[in-house]
Order: sequence, then structure tokens, then C-alpha cells
Amino acid sequence: MKDEVIKILIADDHDIIRQGLKRIISFEEDMNIDFEAENGEKALKLLNMHELDVVILDCNMPIMNGIEILRSIKVQGDKIKVIMLTVENDRNTINTAINIGADGYMLKDSAGTEIVNAIRTVHKGEKYIDKSLVSILFSDMKIKDKKVASVLDKLSRREVEVLIKISKGLSNKEIGEQLYLSEKTIKNYATNLFRKINVEDRVKATIFAIENNIKEYYISKYED
Repeated sequence: MKDEVIKILIADDHDIIRQGLKRIISFEEDMNIDFEAENGEKALKLLNMHELDVVILDCNMPIMNGIEILRSIKVQGDKIKVIMLTVENDRNTINTAINIGADGYMLKDSAGTEIVNAIRTVHKGEKYIDKSLVSILFSDMKIKDKKVASVLDKLSRREVEVLIKISKGLSNKEIGEQLYLSEKTIKNYATNLFRKINVEDRVKATIFAIENNIKEYYISKYED
């Protein structure tokens, strides 16, 4: 049973954040906070010394920030899953994290309610983005003048519906419940549409959907 416990490192320079996350996670039998760090340098040393499953990184920490640690993890090819903690006005940093390839993205003020779900999701090998962060991060994103209709037209109506739900930050389970389909079926739809629009994960699929105004595309094609 011990091997099934998700081993976690929390790295944040604010003690109140670390203590709050530790309290939330302490109620979960399938995960444990093995280590914590108040700066990036200590976090990286712990990551190099121990085998862990998930690291929760504050984007902005002294000595080394979360982006630098994330980049180091990806360069080394470590299998550890990375969840980035950010604040509402730090859009440039989170966009950088997306490009580097973090596994999860959380707003600090909503981490308490969603962090457990995020940890389980990334540990399973899926990407996670806080629902609040979806609207905040892309609220001022400019819609492309040129729609990639040729790509969108390759999607079935159901795949477009799934893409819309993904762009709202819903999990496969939540999408399945709304569309009255199994979680496995939604996962298959997601895999197929990711291949068709040439993205690797649901975060980049969300960016694609918003850049190409997927909701307006759906209305013009299926509701006119």
C-alpha cells in the first residue's frame, strides 16, 4: 500500500501557502508531503536527492524561481510531474511554463479547493489547468483573424463539443457527465482531436480552441 502513496514536494517561499497545502493534503490517504522548500535552490537539491512523484512549484521564489526549476527538470528528462502555482497577474510566466511543458497550472487563491484533484490528475499522466485560470489567462487573448477552418473541419461535431468543454477547464470525467458518455469515451475523443489539431495536451488544446474561437465555429456550423 505504501508504494501507492503519491510522494510530493512543495516549494514556496510563503510559509502560509506551504502550511495550507500540507493541511489539505494531510487528509488524503493516497498522497503525502515528503519534503518542503522555501526557495528554488533547496527545492532543486531535494529533487536531485530523492525520488518523488509530484512537485508543486511557486513560479516566483528567491534564489531560483519555479520556471528555472521546471526548465531544469525538463532538460534532465525527469519523470516527476510539475504543478505550477501562480497569481492572477502573472500571465507571462504561466505562458512560459506552458511552453516549457509543466503538467499542471493552479492559481494560488484557488489551490486549496482544487490541488488534490490536480495532483491526482497529473500523477495519472494528464494535464491539469485550474478552471479559474483558463478564463483569466486567456481573457485578453486576441482571436486570430484567420480561422484554421481546414483543420477544424476535420473534427466531428462531438469532437468539437469535447474541445469546447476542454477549453472551459473541464476534466474528462466532468465532460462525460455533461455529455452522458463514459470517461474512457471522452478520453478517446480527446486523443483523436489532439492528433487532428496537432497538439500534445489539453492545455495547448485550450489555447488552440480560444485562439480559433471554437465556440463561434460551432455555432456557425451547427446552429445556423
